[in-house]
Amino acid sequence: MSRSNHLDAQTRITSVKEMQNAVGPARDAFLVQVRGPDIGRRLLLTDRTVTVGRDPESSIVLRSDAVSRYHARIEPYESGHRVVDNASTNGTYRNQTQVDGWALLVSGDYIQVGDAIFKYLSGDNIEVAYHEEIYRLTIEDSLTQIANKRALLDFLDREFARAKRYQRDLSVVMMDLDHFKRVNDTFGHLMGDFVLRDFAKLVASRIRKEELFARYGGEEFCVVLPEMDKEKAVRFAETVRQLIEDHGFSFEGNQLRMTASFGVAVVDATMSRPEDLMAAADEHLYRAKNEGRNRVVA
Repeated sequence: MSRSNHLDAQTRITSVKEMQNAVGPARDAFLVQVRGPDIGRRLLLTDRTVTVGRDPESSIVLRSDAVSRYHARIEPYESGHRVVDNASTNGTYRNQTQVDGWALLVSGDYIQVGDAIFKYLSGDNIEVAYHEEIYRLTIEDSLTQIANKRALLDFLDREFARAKRYQRDLSVVMMDLDHFKRVNDTFGHLMGDFVLRDFAKLVASRIRKEELFARYGGEEFCVVLPEMDKEKAVRFAETVRQLIEDHGFSFEGNQLRMTASFGVAVVDATMSRPEDLMAAADEHLYRAKNEGRNRVVA
């Protein structure tokens, strides 16, 4: 077994039992993969250098065209660690900012190499932080750091049952970035990732604590609005639509404008399952796309 394969076998988490067995005594620091094919994988950082790249002998092997053969490394520095970019083609990012040479790591920092994202954890409560991170991976989208589809469906189940039982309003807004594929094709996936994160940040600024905003998949997002009727939900969607249209997305010297399409649905007497509400919102989103995009259909 090669060194890299051995590390993969040691760090990939595939069940709760394996996760518990993998913990062991507290050490200096960990890298936890929060995005990519080996999500949940943990790699111990001590006094040795960890390499990241396409090369099969790397400590962390990432088989992606966006990753250089010897892309980056994480190495001990003073009392902690730093991430060093090895003059990679597409750059290494710490907390969404490109690393210029190297950058000191602080517990909680995110490191992005190509399409993969790792979280750096260190400190006295590292094991607690690790378990919390594993739980967060089940409910949070690692790229945008908002709720994921699983959390969305769980929340919608509860709110749908409550709305039907007490005859309360419940609205769902489905939204989709228009022509998003062109962003990836023209500027690359790093720009696409930035647009998704920036979009999520803009919309999240309009979400109240009793509501839920989630990434449904790809460039499609969803907002669940308890106690909100059709008129208010449409007004909310229109506010967000205008916010996106007016916003300039800027990443590494590239500037572009984006629009989004919205489908709104409200629970009614004909709906017996939360899936019915989602299907109605999705149908209205499909109409918004077909009718010219950058609009709200309810």
